[in-house]
Amino acid sequence: MSKTTAVSLALKGDLLTGVEWSAAQVQDFLRLAADVKARPGRYRGTLDGKSFVLLFEKPSLRTRVTFEVAIAQLGGYSTFLDHTASRLGEREPVRDIARNLERWVQGIIARVFAQRTLDELAKNATIPVINALSDKYHPCQALADFFTLEERFGGLRGLQLSYVGDGNNMCHSLLMAAAQTGAHMRVATPEDYEPDASIVSHAKRIAQTTGSNLEIFTSPQEAVRGSQAVYTDVWASMGQEGEAAAREAAFMPYQVNEALFSLAAPDAVFLHCLPAHRGLEVTDAVMDSPRSVVYDQAENRLHVQKAILHSLLSA
Repeated sequence: MSKTTAVSLALKGDLLTGVEWSAAQVQDFLRLAADVKARPGRYRGTLDGKSFVLLFEKPSLRTRVTFEVAIAQLGGYSTFLDHTASRLGEREPVRDIARNLERWVQGIIARVFAQRTLDELAKNATIPVINALSDKYHPCQALADFFTLEERFGGLRGLQLSYVGDGNNMCHSLLMAAAQTGAHMRVATPEDYEPDASIVSHAKRIAQTTGSNLEIFTSPQEAVRGSQAVYTDVWASMGQEGEAAAREAAFMPYQVNEALFSLAAPDAVFLHCLPAHRGLEVTDAVMDSPRSVVYDQAENRLHVQKAILHSLLSA
């Protein structure tokens, strides 16, 4: 690699699920993200003259700040549109929003309740649409998570990751990323809270080509035992607040506490996409331990999102 030339990776189109990219492209992307983090000066000016809209139906700390900072550091401009009070499509059709935005900006970064909203934006816009979270997937976070694990362990192929909790959007994206990178993943959820069966099947088809092994359990102890990384997420996502009490009862045996975490490998790390509900899905003792990499994950959102923008829009 040249000492002065930035890593080049052109990934055209949208980032809606993370499955748009092949296993080889994901590997190349992680190499690019490492270079972006190590040598940020190489990528200044990538987005000179380009503008972006952040279209958010849900509140955000990490996603909003890291995308806004990433765009600015690459030389672009961003406009934030707050749709937390009214969902997209209520004031005017989503297709009309997409067709207006494509006339003004070079990319749409959308954080939405429903995957179908993203799909409709992408169908009607000729500019890239990036999934900053939906009910089905959270690809930017999963890419940052696997980048963090690669930094920590030096490689991903054969790495054992365990996910304990709700089979939600985060679980879906982690399964896909594990399959694409050749990592192994065990998921433990209560009955009736398993990840989407069609997404699991898709991830397993990818896994057959990379050597990844994906398993679904109901026992958190069985899932965590010997694992090198233990991941959890909130039990009630935004929009599920009315289910919080029922979910707390179902998920309390899946809390990542010192007893459960002790079953993992001696060098295991703890991950959480944040925000965390301390005392529910994770205890302070685990969250604040030296083996927690939650703030490394948060930092790496910035570098990974710079790499996403560079890949989709540098041409």
